[in-house]
Amino acid sequence: MGSVFQPDFAGDWSAQPPYDPVAEASASPLLGLGAYVDIKFTHWLQIEAEGRWLRFNQYAGIYQDNYLVGPRVPVHSFGKSTVYGKVLAGYSNMTFDTYGDHGRFTDFAFGGGIDYKLTKRISIRALDVEYHYWPTWGNSTLSPYGASAGIGYRIF
Repeated sequence: MGSVFQPDFAGDWSAQPPYDPVAEASASPLLGLGAYVDIKFTHWLQIEAEGRWLRFNQYAGIYQDNYLVGPRVPVHSFGKSTVYGKVLAGYSNMTFDTYGDHGRFTDFAFGGGIDYKLTKRISIRALDVEYHYWPTWGNSTLSPYGASAGIGYRIF
């Protein structure tokens, strides 16, 4: 899948010790690639895992990688389309600047989207939107958000 995300960090640091990064909207959205796996146990019991590497269109060397897993709930199906919601948890890695300052942070993502089944094995993830919440980031929190689209292939 391809993604575009607002990283919620524009490269500013607090002027007072301990000189923590300051959360604020960036003028440069991050672009990246990702992969997802959906596991369907029953109609209502589904798990989604995803990895996303937001490495393109970096501003000041800032990038984010996400590794998340959690429940996926089909909200409504019509024809070959399925609208779903999801709540994922995991961690994200972030590099803050061109000097290599980085960290790993707890990440919760709330989102949903729509999948369209083309064939028995191929589907289109027409839209997937997510709002992330990093509860501990420096002396504050961080809330990146974005959208993705891509192609799915059914193995089993």
